[in-house]
Parts: sequence; structure tokens; C-alpha cells
Amino acid sequence: MDQYDNPKAHYSLVLRDGVVIGGARAMATTAKWGTHTYMLRDALKGKLIDIPPSVMAADVETDDMWECTRLVMSDDVDTHADRSMCLGLIVQGLVDVAAEQGASHLMSLSPLALMRALRQLGFDAERIGEPYLNEGDGRRYAVLSMPAKRTMPHVPRATHRTQPQPLHAPAV
Repeated sequence: MDQYDNPKAHYSLVLRDGVVIGGARAMATTAKWGTHTYMLRDALKGKLIDIPPSVMAADVETDDMWECTRLVMSDDVDTHADRSMCLGLIVQGLVDVAAEQGASHLMSLSPLALMRALRQLGFDAERIGEPYLNEGDGRRYAVLSMPAKRTMPHVPRATHRTQPQPLHAPAV
């Protein structure tokens, strides 16, 4: 968890046999929780040491654009076909949640290779920021954007809570 895991965040999770195998987080660029807004705005303002402020040309604050972060996938998703399907389900879930809230576009700070993977799945991803090299992992990253439109019509709409509700572990 980090400062962006707050009541303004929405999540897209993929489950297999009741176990989470992938997911990502999204929130509107208008979201505010205490002193926190969203990751790319904090980077633009120089608040994050690992992401250069030059990653975005200008601040974005509109209900039309949502930021996606924390894309993760289990190592148990080990074939190319399964990884592609899992990625598609995660992203389609993000699209569904954001579009339901009025968003027309999603953006994320991502490895450049993700743009190609998204395009192969039918998502119209494009680079909107200048790439940079992350010294920590040696990969090149850039801000990507894509329309929040359904690309995988054969996939059922994501199921989610429209009003975030706390979940509690069972009492021991």
C-alpha cells in the first residue's frame, strides 16, 4: 500500500479459482485525499524522487482523464496466452470502472513495451510524454494514454462496488 491506496481509488482485479492473479488501480485526476492527489501530478511537482518532473508536459486535472497505477500480475500466470488474457481483463476492468464514472481516457506511467502489448489487445494506447530511463530497474518508461472505451466486447463487464465499502478480515 502507498498514499494512493485511499477511498478515492478503484481497483480492477482478475481472479482465477478465487485467487487474485492480477490487478491495477485507477483514480480520477481530480481525486484528492488529504494532501494527496495522484502519482503523476506528484511527479510533475517534484515530490517523487524516482520519477522526473519532465515525465509530463503539463498538469492534468479533469474528470475525463483517470490515472492507472500498480499494474501487477502473479508469476503463476506463466504462459504468453494467459498473461495476455490477464492483462486484457485487468485493463478492460479499468476501462469499465473509469468510463462508468464519466472518464473518456486513461493514462499511466508504464514501461514502453506495455504500449505494444495494449495495442495487440486492441487498446488504442499512445505515448503522451517523453520517455526516461529508470536507473533502478534499467527500463524505459513514459506516460501512455488511451481512450476509455470497451475493446473486448466478448468479456463481460467488470463486477465492482460503485460505492467503495470497507472489507474486513474474519475474526480469528
